[in-house]
Amino acid sequence: MPSDPRSGPPARPGRRSRVRVRRLLTTLVLLGLAGGGGVAAAAWLTGWLDEPECSVTAAGRSYTFTPEQTANAATIALVSVERGMPPRAASVALATALQESKLRNITYGDADSLGLFQQRPSQGWGTEEQVLDPVHASHAFYDALEQVSGWEDGVITDVAQQVQRSAYPTAYAQHEWEGRVLASVLTGETPAGLGCDLPEVDPEAARTATDLLGKADAQFGGAADGTVADQQRLVLTTGSRTAAWAVASWAVAHAEAGDVSTVTVDGRRWERHGDPRTWPAGGDDLAEGVVVIEVGVPAS
Repeated sequence: MPSDPRSGPPARPGRRSRVRVRRLLTTLVLLGLAGGGGVAAAAWLTGWLDEPECSVTAAGRSYTFTPEQTANAATIALVSVERGMPPRAASVALATALQESKLRNITYGDADSLGLFQQRPSQGWGTEEQVLDPVHASHAFYDALEQVSGWEDGVITDVAQQVQRSAYPTAYAQHEWEGRVLASVLTGETPAGLGCDLPEVDPEAARTATDLLGKADAQFGGAADGTVADQQRLVLTTGSRTAAWAVASWAVAHAEAGDVSTVTVDGRRWERHGDPRTWPAGGDDLAEGVVVIEVGVPAS
């Protein structure tokens, strides 16, 4: 389907770089080196540096995305896991969605193209409502992908073009490595490869573990069994260590929208109020394949 080449998200400073820049701005203001306009600019830039962001790292490469982009990527990847497809499927799908929508579920496009993959209802991808549902859109993409002969080891840009029929058939190549890194982390092949730097949870308006379980059931219900221990604690049981890491990464990717505070898996724990780019040791008593998610828990 028609599309136009789109660049990925702009690079942003890492966590340590943002801290250094923030300190420098503060020093300039205190020294009076930034006049009225300079102070306003410093305040704007400091706010920009504090924006929520997620980073994915695998194979010696790292990419930064917004929480919205990361959540959509995780949904695409978990649908492939639920279907029992290899990570290669997610690589193709994610490279495609990066090109078509920058991993945003947009409500516009060329002709009647919509959603993450810019699928056209007039070409049989589903109704407008369906193609704007990331789960339906992902299943529809994988349905078409499985009809491409040799997709498992074909060149990603060629395979993507056979699914999409884009007016810019070579454009997918620019996102191949981003797609591979996202797929490796979000399908669980690379453990602890995702971190999200997010604002603290507001306990007065926080969602519950039941809310998150509903989302999990809708997006990958066949890949994990869920149990709500209480309204702040969700336990998801998968069939393998790899699947558990996929689910854990999904939980972190959806942490902003789902008010997730901690995710524990495979002897490691992601903490929203700690250093959210790392997975330090924790939760050694969990069985293999089990993921424990705390929702709406304020920082201690």
